[in-house]
Amino acid sequence: MKAQVPEAGNVIPEYGATYHISSPDFKTDTSSVLKVVFDVNRNFASNEPNKLIETAARFLNMHEKAGVDLRNMEIALVVHGSAINDVLRDKFYTKKYPQTNSNPNLPLLDELTKHGVQVILCGQSAKHHKVTTEKAANDVKIALSAMTALVQLQNMDYRIINF
Repeated sequence: MKAQVPEAGNVIPEYGATYHISSPDFKTDTSSVLKVVFDVNRNFASNEPNKLIETAARFLNMHEKAGVDLRNMEIALVVHGSAINDVLRDKFYTKKYPQTNSNPNLPLLDELTKHGVQVILCGQSAKHHKVTTEKAANDVKIALSAMTALVQLQNMDYRIINF
């Protein structure tokens, strides 16, 4: 038996590869609106995209392949804790991680925001880690706190995914 290999997606081919599931027993409702907020609260290897951020690309790719219209997916990332460094512009990221030449998350974040994904930064974590709007990637919004953003998004019927 051949081992399955993850497939690139159609929405963001460079990120978020998924496995094909030919006939799932739990059927995907391709007609409903999927409003999801990912709680991104930690970082991993400084030379690779954050796995929690990449999950948003996987979500888009997987559901588009399953037949969900892109207009029926509303996605937000709430970034806080040590993950806050993963939204830094290159010159600030390389200062924080001298072993790197650039922030590997920026191309991913750019692709996500091109597809309507909101990137919301915890203002409390930002202040604590001295991350200002000037230091953060394009299209990043700063909230009062991650707690505030998570509650408000859930009040707007977003469902939280926390890994």
